[in-house]
Amino acid sequence: MRRLPIRSLAGLAALGVLALTGCGTETGGPAVDRAAAPGAGREIRAQKVLRLTTVHEETGMTLLEGPVFDEDGGLIVVDVTAPAGEPKVMRVDIGKKTSRQVHTDDRGAYTSAQFSPYDGRLYLTDFSHGDIVSLAPDGGDPRIFHSGEVDGARMNPDDIAFDEEGHLYVSDSRGLSEGEAKGRVVRIDRDGRNATVLADELAAPNGISFDADYRGLWISELTQNRVSYLLLDGRGQVASRHTAIRVDGGIAQTDSIAVDADGNLYQALHGRPAMTVYDRHGERLATVEIPGRAAEGLESATNVAITPGGTRAYMTVSGPAGGYLYAFDALAEGIRQSNGG
Repeated sequence: MRRLPIRSLAGLAALGVLALTGCGTETGGPAVDRAAAPGAGREIRAQKVLRLTTVHEETGMTLLEGPVFDEDGGLIVVDVTAPAGEPKVMRVDIGKKTSRQVHTDDRGAYTSAQFSPYDGRLYLTDFSHGDIVSLAPDGGDPRIFHSGEVDGARMNPDDIAFDEEGHLYVSDSRGLSEGEAKGRVVRIDRDGRNATVLADELAAPNGISFDADYRGLWISELTQNRVSYLLLDGRGQVASRHTAIRVDGGIAQTDSIAVDADGNLYQALHGRPAMTVYDRHGERLATVEIPGRAAEGLESATNVAITPGGTRAYMTVSGPAGGYLYAFDALAEGIRQSNGG
């Protein structure tokens, strides 16, 4: 990602920048079917909801992540590169098209957000410091849920997936800055006491999501542009692992993953303001695009949240033009696996 105009988390970490601190179902805009290569699917045009951030002078960029709906229908979004004192976690009122600060601090570089089904708290990954932090739903009561080494190495935690009991599965993007396949998937018990490496030698794992039936995990490996599938054994361990999808991203790379009620995968792209959608068999169904001139100054679509029980989807998009929220109609309804990462 260092060759892209937008600097990657790895590049920021090398420069020391990260150390300063990694509802409704309304009808969307037109989805246009197009003659395309086999497997390319159709184009879904996303529409701008609002701009949430501008480029920060202190860090030289803005990079929105998350997003996740809270119980009241507000959309929680994080800004990875927000400096101390500016909103690192914000809540968006989609109807009013407004946002407000939920949390800031002088340390964290938060790359994901998700609510736990066990304790209802909001969990954040601090890519720069290797911590997992939790907040009360209103943004107060910050706590370090997990810190320190796992099997002798500190994590670079990127995204989180919760199982139905509230145990955490974390994509550990170790090796990103070196370009080495040292990444891992780490399972952490819901009380934070036990951390176990489930898979290793992954190529900068980024996105992580359970499939619709909680039988296995989809993992995007950023530096190989592939999605791997980890079948679980019912006891939280990996039964098998294989490459499931190879993403033809061009200059773009595989970022976060979400899964809808039909089991479709929404693969975000770093380096292009778009998402690709696949079914569980790896067939490419659609590409979510920002049309025409609206895409100028936007370089990444990092993640998406689909309205729980609805089909309206909201994706975080960033670049020199700022950090934006865009909306489109998903192919199926939202579930926990399409609400935060």
